[in-house]
Amino acid sequence: MSEPTQTPDTTPYAMLGGEPAVRALVKRFYELMDTLPESYAIRKLHPQDLSGSEDKLFMFLSGWLGGPQLFVEKFGHPRLRARHLPFSIGGEEAAQWMLCMRQAMAEHIADDALRGRLDKALTDLAEFMRNQGG
Repeated sequence: MSEPTQTPDTTPYAMLGGEPAVRALVKRFYELMDTLPESYAIRKLHPQDLSGSEDKLFMFLSGWLGGPQLFVEKFGHPRLRARHLPFSIGGEEAAQWMLCMRQAMAEHIADDALRGRLDKALTDLAEFMRNQGG
């Protein structure tokens, strides 16, 4: 997500509001995943207790958005596709993941341009995670 012209003050991480904002975004994302009937397919790929998933997504997004590389420091390179290969992820699951993320972003990111940039980048990431047709 980093761009060569960015400084620590202009990263998406900083523009969002740093750690508290990224934590709130991730928390809301998983609340939505856990409660929206439309997210059933993606929810069933996760453990009953979402706290570990929430922690990992927070750590990943922190670094991905230009903040501290918490995930890399704790787990090494994200290797996202490899880590998700055990799960059947098709178009439906990618769309449901993005449904929850879009709603969380709409509730937590007031800047339309930033939200649009993140939506595009996260959609690309969700599509990259697909390992099944459809």
